[in-house]
Amino acid sequence: MNDDATARKSLFSLIADLPRLVIGQVKNEIEQLKGELIAKIKHAGIGVGLFAAAGFIAFFLFAVLIAAAVLGLATALPGWLAALIVAGILLVIVVILVLAGLRQVKQGVPPAPTETIKSVKKDVNVIKGLGKKEIR
Repeated sequence: MNDDATARKSLFSLIADLPRLVIGQVKNEIEQLKGELIAKIKHAGIGVGLFAAAGFIAFFLFAVLIAAAVLGLATALPGWLAALIVAGILLVIVVILVLAGLRQVKQGVPPAPTETIKSVKKDVNVIKGLGKKEIR
């Protein structure tokens, strides 16, 4: 290997090598990005699966607690009345959650990113030289 030849490349040969080196670097970065994303998505998928399993078991835990509440009230009241009281409490909770959910959905409508679209249109007008014209 001739160290003088590699150490003394001309400016033109360095400039000629530049596109090849940049393309190679970009390809390497893309491969590294793909590998990293695949690993992270794999871990995220496993985590989501574990959360789903925990939610499934929590559903049955909640059902057992409701049954315990009914049985606890049934010691002082008739069973049918205890079940109605617990069902009424659950109904109130459901109504509150539905109303809160509706309020959140209304705040999210329309789903288009209107502020971002406005900002991008403003940026395009600035680049075109139109200045700070108001976007409607």
